[in-house]
Amino acid sequence: MKNIINIETISQVHDFLQFPKPKHPLVSVLPITDKMTNYDYGDHSYVFSFYQISLKLGISGSLNYGRNSYDFQEGTMVFMKPNQTIKIENRPEYKGSSGWTLLFHPDLIHKSELGKIIKDYSFFNYETNEALHLSDEEKSSLTDLVKKIEKEYNQNIDKHSQELIITNIDLLLKYCKRYYDRQFFTRTNLNKDLVTKFQEIMSEYFDSEKYKDLGVLTVSYCANKLNMSANYLGDLLKNETGISAKEHINSFLIDQAKTKMLTTSKSISEIAYDFGFEYPQSFNKLFKSKTGLTPTQYRSSN
Repeated sequence: MKNIINIETISQVHDFLQFPKPKHPLVSVLPITDKMTNYDYGDHSYVFSFYQISLKLGISGSLNYGRNSYDFQEGTMVFMKPNQTIKIENRPEYKGSSGWTLLFHPDLIHKSELGKIIKDYSFFNYETNEALHLSDEEKSSLTDLVKKIEKEYNQNIDKHSQELIITNIDLLLKYCKRYYDRQFFTRTNLNKDLVTKFQEIMSEYFDSEKYKDLGVLTVSYCANKLNMSANYLGDLLKNETGISAKEHINSFLIDQAKTKMLTTSKSISEIAYDFGFEYPQSFNKLFKSKTGLTPTQYRSSN
């Protein structure tokens, strides 16, 4: 049986790594040191009940997160949401490790506006091989914000403390969103290749009629073929083309459906089932939303 260690509080992290007790029960900034990176995490998997954002400097290493194994490099940021399984592989001793890890519990932001929108920061759902790579200036900007969070909970806590801590976390996430957009932009040649491969995957799926066995084509299927997360693929396509991955798939599917309607005598229901729809009504609704016509109206008018 897999040995899983559940760590539910920030105090448990401090105890586990032999740090002093946290100054705030719901948020903490831990320095990344040789002690932390060379800690013997054993042959265990860990499940943390809080968000983690890490900036790793001067080190490289291996981390298993979700489905993938990730070798993180100098100056990368990794984002982890609560209740994800993490396995840290032991490596030869590191020297000169630095950086920081920001931990914050969902209860900290539960009643705030950030608590309502944090799900929209899709990079918490990226795989770890889709880490954020920062310039020196970007590292400095984010580290300054983390220092403000740390300073806030280290001084006497008053009625403004939680709001100011949350405000700085929100600002940190907004900057990370900007830097990810910059990363998509600066990798535009690579991204164009990925857009082409995405289109080839869609074509192959329909040409080989895989939908008859696998059902409606999904973003997850395409992302797996490209060895990336569905969220990263969606954001990449949105930044590169202005259209989401789901919209690309739906448009491609409708084009294929139009061809079937005009070149076969199959009923609309049969075509819907062929494309993997469980209910023809779902296909009809999608078709009308894209064309302004029902499938029957489209067929009769052409």
